Amino acid sequence: MPGNKGVVYEGPGKVEVHEIDYPGFELRDGPGVNPANVGRKLPHAAILKTVATNICGSDQHMVRGRTTAPQGLVLGHEITGEVVETGPGVEFVKTGDLVSVPFNISCGRCRNCKEGKTGICEHVNPDRPGSAYGYVDMGGWIGGQAGYVLVPYADWNLLKFRDKDRAMEKILDLAMLADIFPTGFHGCVTAGVGPGSTVYIAGAGPVGLAAAASAFLLGAAVVIVADLNKERLDQARSFGCETVNVALGDPKDQIEQILGEPEVDCAVDAVGFEARGHGREAEVERPATVLNALMDVTRAGGAIGIPGLYVTGDPGASDEAAKHGSLSIRIGLGWAKSHAFATGQCPVMRYNRQLMQAILHDRVQIAKAVNATPISLDEAPRGYREFDEGAARKYVLDPHGLLPRTP
Repeated sequence: MPGNKGVVYEGPGKVEVHEIDYPGFELRDGPGVNPANVGRKLPHAAILKTVATNICGSDQHMVRGRTTAPQGLVLGHEITGEVVETGPGVEFVKTGDLVSVPFNISCGRCRNCKEGKTGICEHVNPDRPGSAYGYVDMGGWIGGQAGYVLVPYADWNLLKFRDKDRAMEKILDLAMLADIFPTGFHGCVTAGVGPGSTVYIAGAGPVGLAAAASAFLLGAAVVIVADLNKERLDQARSFGCETVNVALGDPKDQIEQILGEPEVDCAVDAVGFEARGHGREAEVERPATVLNALMDVTRAGGAIGIPGLYVTGDPGASDEAAKHGSLSIRIGLGWAKSHAFATGQCPVMRYNRQLMQAILHDRVQIAKAVNATPISLDEAPRGYREFDEGAARKYVLDPHGLLPRTP
């Protein structure tokens, strides 16, 4: 049995790489593991050798101390790997398969899974529907920023790349299928993006950039990406986006300069609950700012996709209500404009096969769009630090030295 290392949350602002247990076919007790899941037998699982595992903005919320994540939690929910062992209940997945792992953990058996709502599976998290690897209050499934990771319900969850050599040629692109590419795409689909659409995307982090690339894939005429970070706005412009710097003031004025009118057809919130204000309040946390701005800039009858993360518990919130997930939303404005809203985890399995095809057939260069940057597993603390400082990169951890290095 090989050794295993993983990226571990050690308290606000601190991650370290430690020796961790090699996966087994039973869920063991540990930081964040729901007591009702301890001892759960997993004959339907597969053990993967991790080929690529990404640092996500959602991980950063935990590392900043903005959730109730416990110390010692092994992080990571964006996983691509090679199957090295399967449980006795696995029928179709085979040792040696190269696979993408949806960040949603789902059983394939419950009502929600059968309806395609894999982000809110009823059987994998005893607390509430919905689960993910290495994430707070998600059932305690061990994270994948590690050398080896366990995936339950393997026949159901894993997306196989049939041609391994071809897949490895595009592995940085395919590594985005675990989360941010489907999440950005879901934000655009639920916002109604289609041919000829004008689209406003709040946030130029990796999910926002993935949403922008998705909007072009869906046929958008104009994609406008907004942020406070110049480097990230430059990255958005690198593949054809218009940009809005919200530090300069109300986005409506800048949108009007771009489009000749102050409203767009569709909008996507790729920021979430750690939003900051606009203009003079750009350095002040205002968790409802993005949602209210999107209602303001989206035309009557339009839709707003909200893949950005919002939480029920935020100990670092700026006010007491926000600590419990209550924000001052201008719902009256959204009602008056007949807006449609879509929230929650992206059901990755709804999109990942189609997006895999788009990658393999050169319809999109998602790794280039998000500036995917491989680093070793041991460099994870640096990756977290630089990402938190606003680096315009999507850090991809490479536990076994299998990824191509870019200049």
